[in-house]
Amino acid sequence: MPAPAASTAALFHALADPMRIEVLELLANGERCVCDLMEDLSVAQSRLSWHLKTLKEAGLVTDRREGRWSYYTLERTAFERAEKALSALKPRARRLAIRTADACCE
Repeated sequence: MPAPAASTAALFHALADPMRIEVLELLANGERCVCDLMEDLSVAQSRLSWHLKTLKEAGLVTDRREGRWSYYTLERTAFERAEKALSALKPRARRLAIRTADACCE
């Protein structure tokens, strides 16, 4: 799989989980400490860390350390990449829909 396709696949894989969507919704309001995310989501640190790692690897969030605390922020350019990827698929999806409709038997 070419690098751009792999990157896009990782991005959409990260978006395909309800817990990660909840994390992103919380981060849409600004930077959050992991401890606050744990409390808001009522989730164990280990489970949240797994989801944050997936989001970070997909480029959807960035983190910073302050002492022993980790803070996460949305990486807004990732959402622009997702939008561009979907836009690029639209013409192909339309062509496929037309071909499929034409190929159907009555």
